[in-house]
Amino acid sequence: MKQWLSSLYYSYPIQLLILHIRSYHLLLLLWILVCLFLSGQLGQKLGIQYLFLAPEYMGKVNFWSFFFVGLGFGGFFMSWNLTIYLLSAQYFPFLASLGKPFTKFSINNGLIPMSFFLFYLGYIIYFQSYYEQFSSSRIWFNCLGLLLGTIAIILFYIIYFQFTNRDISYYRPKKQKAPNQITAIAPGHRKVDIDYIKKDDQRWKVKTYLNEYCQTRIVRSVAHYDSKLLKNIFKQNHLNALITQLISMTTLLVLGYLIDLPFFRIPAGASIFIMVNVFIAVIGAITYWFDEWRITVIILLLIGINFLTSFELFHHTNKAYGLDYYQKPTPYSYEKLESVYSDSQIEEDKNNTKNILSNWKNKQAEEKPKMVILSVSGGGLKSAVWVMNVVQQLDSLSGGKLLDHTVLITGASGGMIGMGYMRELYLQKQLQQPVNIYDQQYIDNISKDLLNSLAFTIVSNDLFVPWSKFKQDGFYYHKDRGYIFEQQLNENTHYLLDKQICDYKDFEVDATIPMLYLTPSIVNDARRLFISPQGVSFMMMPPIGVSKHKTVEIDAVDFNWMFNDYGSRNLRFTTALRMNATYPYILPNVHLPSQPEIEVMDAGFLDNYGILAATRFLQVFKDWIKENTSGVMLVQISSSERIEQIRTSKQRGIVESILNPLGIAGKVLALQEFEHDNNIGFMYDLLGDEYFEMVRFIYSPPTAKNQLAASVSFHITEREKKDIKQALYTNDNQSSLRQVVDALQAPTQPFVEK
Repeated sequence: MKQWLSSLYYSYPIQLLILHIRSYHLLLLLWILVCLFLSGQLGQKLGIQYLFLAPEYMGKVNFWSFFFVGLGFGGFFMSWNLTIYLLSAQYFPFLASLGKPFTKFSINNGLIPMSFFLFYLGYIIYFQSYYEQFSSSRIWFNCLGLLLGTIAIILFYIIYFQFTNRDISYYRPKKQKAPNQITAIAPGHRKVDIDYIKKDDQRWKVKTYLNEYCQTRIVRSVAHYDSKLLKNIFKQNHLNALITQLISMTTLLVLGYLIDLPFFRIPAGASIFIMVNVFIAVIGAITYWFDEWRITVIILLLIGINFLTSFELFHHTNKAYGLDYYQKPTPYSYEKLESVYSDSQIEEDKNNTKNILSNWKNKQAEEKPKMVILSVSGGGLKSAVWVMNVVQQLDSLSGGKLLDHTVLITGASGGMIGMGYMRELYLQKQLQQPVNIYDQQYIDNISKDLLNSLAFTIVSNDLFVPWSKFKQDGFYYHKDRGYIFEQQLNENTHYLLDKQICDYKDFEVDATIPMLYLTPSIVNDARRLFISPQGVSFMMMPPIGVSKHKTVEIDAVDFNWMFNDYGSRNLRFTTALRMNATYPYILPNVHLPSQPEIEVMDAGFLDNYGILAATRFLQVFKDWIKENTSGVMLVQISSSERIEQIRTSKQRGIVESILNPLGIAGKVLALQEFEHDNNIGFMYDLLGDEYFEMVRFIYSPPTAKNQLAASVSFHITEREKKDIKQALYTNDNQSSLRQVVDALQAPTQPFVEK
């Protein structure tokens, strides 16, 4: 038994595993990161695991989408082997005495990749059967695609090495010279004393290895071989490793230029694997050349990249499509914001909005109609689906009165994407188009995947310098993940949202559709940016600030007022939606033509529920509301629980204790809810119980231990969609349904059945 354990311990696969654990931590970290992403332990809320477990190609999860992911994984597997071979082969000189040394090395180095692949397959089967609810035949067909894709790329490498790699039988004759590929252009200039290594039995003792047929073979001594011959064999393998890794990087660059063509948008999971190939190549090259200095070199490299990309030539910020960036930027300062006091802009905008409210009132059957304001939360496609589902049901049950009575829509990110689409469908209905706004197909459209195209573009285009441009409204902009997001959203919604914000102005003025305020956050100074086709300068500060200057600080900016001379009303509507839903790192922050340059990000950073915008609007027009309506109903549709569990601060280690005071920074949404509740209380005091009521619809995640809440992502599974629909049947949400229907005085009718 002891002898068997000794033989196992000194087998080549086990010794390679020990070598990885001892020396190649950065390379091992890549496997660990991919496992964490795949299992959802890391990035689950952003839906990164879907890129591997439900990859899409041409809008479908099928054999071909997994085949491409298999190609990417196969490239990852081979790049891993090539890099480890580059770094470690000289410490195992017996390899050079074998036929097809790299093939044998890859087989013996397969413990980590094979374990990962089996884990990957198992997780695919579990995820697709439980969450996507695919049939068994479809799941196995997908797994077959992954397997065949992996095998295909491995066969490509085998064929390539068959014609390029030489073993010892090629070099053995003394009169034969090594080929040109071992000249100075090949990697491997780090000094390695093979004579020393091959004689040192204690450095890496290996007794057995596996051959091509996975049969155990005994390691023979290579002390009698000429060291130059062994070096020649390793060097020509190193050159082939360099060539194949350059092919991976070139593939990504080419795909980055073809992002407009859906055929070339390979699944994001595949492009991530290819990107990891590049990381492996870079880490391997730095480790090989600089050895103990590798960490220092990597840090210096990052500093150098950061410095270079600070110049416009190497760093292209994302722009708002439709705006003019070719003229001198407009000044952005507090003095400029205060200049709004000096003209009649605020009163003009208030009067124009009162005219819109009057037009809305004149279209209602009641003398004093109930005013509805919809405030929807962020939360990715989960929120978009939840919001559309709630609004469809409310409007249907109220006999179409909900949207007719709605004056304003506010909110953040995913919820506003859903409401932007819902409002457009409502407009099409008002224009007598054959649109059934309650059709399930529209929820299916808004729930279509956006994440794969985004992640693919990040990996293939944005991580490099995005040089490619496109023309929009006479101006040129760089293509990046913001561009592809809008392209994919338009494709998913059949281009109904492919408009400028000015296209909605007249329809809002005559109250054909509700007004819609998009409120992205300004990174520079934490103010909100109000985007609307109407003038909304009255939203830039609390009403008291208009009559008593400098009493309160201006905390928002009217987009049209600030950028009127830069084509503000030509802003693409999809760009406005994107500015409102950047999701840090997933979509790029948008930079506007000002000095200093305004940078905007997700509205959820400051007002994830749209309550601040809604309550300020009510403050400004409270007198008109009391005189002309029977009251206001603020309908909040939230995709997250309001009350979180209180967590203990006990049993923390010293490091956690040091960081614990910073934990409140992660409670942004909870802090917002406290502030919003305070504003709601203020509305009750301002308008009175008879003129104000608040109704909430909240998506509550599943309570089953083995069931996950829908992620805050641009991808949503079939199970999550069903779960979101079922959330409307909780007791609280059913009670809210009845409250809204009763308030709108709709005829009694049965609620939708489960």
